[in-house]
Amino acid sequence: MKNKGELDDLRARLAALEAEVDRLREESAATRAPAAPADRDGAGVRSSAPERTRVPNAVRANQAEQPQSMTSLADAVGVMVSDQAEQTMLLRAQTQALETQSSTLTKHGRFLESLLEGQSALFEELRRDGR
Repeated sequence: MKNKGELDDLRARLAALEAEVDRLREESAATRAPAAPADRDGAGVRSSAPERTRVPNAVRANQAEQPQSMTSLADAVGVMVSDQAEQTMLLRAQTQALETQSSTLTKHGRFLESLLEGQSALFEELRRDGR
């Protein structure tokens, strides 16, 4: 089913986004920590600049994909709801057919019982008459 594969893909992408957000939260908390000692080497700060821009750029790219992902997810949920409604209708029809068959079988059972009672009465009558 194509939609199942898309749904699995969306779940995987959502998990990756959540992991990235967690990492960003940790990184953000670390940057709020008290400033490093004043004698900190400025070269170390400059060398981490590409890393600090990589993360926001990745988040922006993921945010740009989110509306499309959400639309695909909504479509997949819509298909599942539609399928469930169809299955519910089929189950109701099958239940009604089984109830009808059950009623018919009950009637046939009663009819067979009356035939057997009549047959027993006839045999008893024949025995009495000596036939």
